[in-house]
Amino acid sequence: MSDLVAIGEATALFSHPHVGRLRDARNLDVSIAGAEANVSIGFSRLGRSSSWIGRVGNDEFGHMILKTLRAEGVDVLGAVIDETHQTALMFKERSADNMVRVNYYRRGYAGSALEPDDLDTIMIESSRVLHVTGITLALSETAREAVRYAMEVARASGVTVSFDFNYRSRLWSPEEAAAVIGPLAQLADIVFAGEDELFVLGTDEMHDAMILADDGRREVVIKRGARGATSISSSGVLHEPALSVRAVDPVGAGDAFVAGYLVAHLDGEDPAARLKMGCATGAFAASRLGDWECLPRRDDLDLLVHESGTTLR
Repeated sequence: MSDLVAIGEATALFSHPHVGRLRDARNLDVSIAGAEANVSIGFSRLGRSSSWIGRVGNDEFGHMILKTLRAEGVDVLGAVIDETHQTALMFKERSADNMVRVNYYRRGYAGSALEPDDLDTIMIESSRVLHVTGITLALSETAREAVRYAMEVARASGVTVSFDFNYRSRLWSPEEAAAVIGPLAQLADIVFAGEDELFVLGTDEMHDAMILADDGRREVVIKRGARGATSISSSGVLHEPALSVRAVDPVGAGDAFVAGYLVAHLDGEDPAARLKMGCATGAFAASRLGDWECLPRRDDLDLLVHESGTTLR
């Protein structure tokens, strides 16, 4: 039994270690990436148990993903090693100090071959939270059906369903995303979306978010980056300002926010405290490099209260 089961795709990640275009790079750092994997690592670092379910190729990159997740305390017994498809790849560059650009090689790779039969339903039913994202929905029809099936299994078992829009314009069009993400959001108990992703709900974004919240029967959490976060829940509409940090790498900050918010949810905190925790974990991640390497542990969050330049002796 895990506190969290996250289902989705993980990729090998190649990053330019310096600011500049990939075309000018002479060496690349190698790591892993994937929103659902990030959230599962974030959970583990915050002291909660987590599991990750997805497909990886039977190649060096696939085994690197599983090795990394295991090393971070994530249960990968539900992962499928695909003998037919290769592990997906992602390339990341920091084109400027405040801009990150990513390129994917995902369609037709192992993660997009995910299907309902891959899922360990007992693992889902015995968890406390299921976390899925719109990224997996964009990969293929079988991956989409796997996510839908997982959400239905979780709902039938009384497991909290967490769903992050995570719209990726390189994977599908706004019209395609809206047609799929909108209806599936109705199956979730907690919905996360960046404020630039609310178009999925309709033209009157805040009004449509209120409708999705269904008079507080569903939590809708809007991530606003440097402007904090807003939640719509049984406690009404709440806003939490962002912590002031020097943003180094925004990739992974949204996943850190989700991990912090959901951990606070399991800790029994109220919506205001959940927002505060999410903003703290997101701010810490934004101030560090790496997709998952930036994710905080609980004692890391204490560092945010110190002024810049502080020396701890």
